[in-house]
Amino acid sequence: MNPPDRAASRLVYSTDGGRICPDCGKPRTACVCAAAKQQAVPAGDGVVRVSRETKGRGGKAVTVVRGVALPAAALSELGKRLKAGCGSGGTVKEGVIEVQGDHADRVIEQLRREGWTVKRAGG
Repeated sequence: MNPPDRAASRLVYSTDGGRICPDCGKPRTACVCAAAKQQAVPAGDGVVRVSRETKGRGGKAVTVVRGVALPAAALSELGKRLKAGCGSGGTVKEGVIEVQGDHADRVIEQLRREGWTVKRAGG
């Protein structure tokens, strides 16, 4: 009889430490994998693209900012500044900043003031 494959019999919970990270095998509270993934900055061409979208939003316009090469925490902070500058709400998800309403010109102006190379995408 062959010994069990380590990947097939990995530990997922321990009464001592709780949930176990599937990548590093350490308890979730001591896991370094999640922190490393959050610090990862998406690679881009250095150009921030700002567009206006209405698809899938019931006809309501949303200003979308893509291509900002920042870690998740810094991207969230930039999103907060952009939303405040437009006086509008929005969200940051999956590396994309969404500002409610058609504020593309304001967002482009604010990003340029902060030193970003910005292009208007779409019509």
